[in-house]
Amino acid sequence: MNEPSSIELLESTHRFPCPYMFKVIGRFENGFVARVVAAVREALDHSTDPPYKVRQSAGGRHISVTLEPVVQTGREVLAVYKRIRNMQGLVMCL
Repeated sequence: MNEPSSIELLESTHRFPCPYMFKVIGRFENGFVARVVAAVREALDHSTDPPYKVRQSAGGRHISVTLEPVVQTGREVLAVYKRIRNMQGLVMCL
């Protein structure tokens, strides 16, 4: 899906500005949580960390980070995904 189509879809299903939930799952290593939180903060140009929760898998190898920052536009949502998608240790981003 190209960027204009993605933005149109986001804007047809969300009323911006609004809280938007990102769930990022990765390997529990190398400060993964801190790097995810920082990436979201930087992509949105926020001076503080967005609200987030952390949950470790039963086996301890993976960790999920659920963030719910307020985003102003669909473009900001795509900027966050772009920042996160190439992170070291990333398993999945929803």
